[in-house]
Amino acid sequence: MTYTPPKLLTFEQFITEYGDNPHYELIDGELRDMEPTGPHEEVSGSIAGRIYVEILRSNLNWLIPKTCLIKPPAAEATALRPDVIVIDKAELNKEPLWQKEPIICNGNTIKLVAEVVSTNWQDDYARKVEEYAFLNIQEYWIIDFRGLGGLQFIGNPKQPTFTVCQLINSTYQQQQYRLGDAVTSYLFPNLQLKLDDVM
Repeated sequence: MTYTPPKLLTFEQFITEYGDNPHYELIDGELRDMEPTGPHEEVSGSIAGRIYVEILRSNLNWLIPKTCLIKPPAAEATALRPDVIVIDKAELNKEPLWQKEPIICNGNTIKLVAEVVSTNWQDDYARKVEEYAFLNIQEYWIIDFRGLGGLQFIGNPKQPTFTVCQLINSTYQQQQYRLGDAVTSYLFPNLQLKLDDVM
């Protein structure tokens, strides 16, 4: 049996062929199927809704776009598609691609990213932790409502886990929450949220 490596795509090819398709993102030239299921979309929508209510209540000049790609400047063939992204409207005028495409290139524009874990959990717990920290995104949430992550990430026994990553000295400090725990957010200190609420 011969192994055929996957065809690698450039960022431009990905945008042309898959830019409008919310099922795919690009990591190091490899097309990744995000495999969104109904329950996955329910959790994403619930998270986005709860954050948006808090943005309005706090009168922040932030938004949550329906679809958005992140193009890390140091990764040439990468286009990340977070499940939920919170953007600072005041920074959008510094985004070189925003007026033509929903693409963010500068980490300063991004206030928070949330990923709902699917079967490709390695990306959420490893690669994206590195990319988002490098972009200087202050807060990153990993919502693993099915307990899919590896034991080194969510512990043993595996169980639903909500991880809040707060950027301190260019490294994410991670705090895990289980069912029944009140989630604490640095960006949204008044947010009332439990993993149970979004499952």
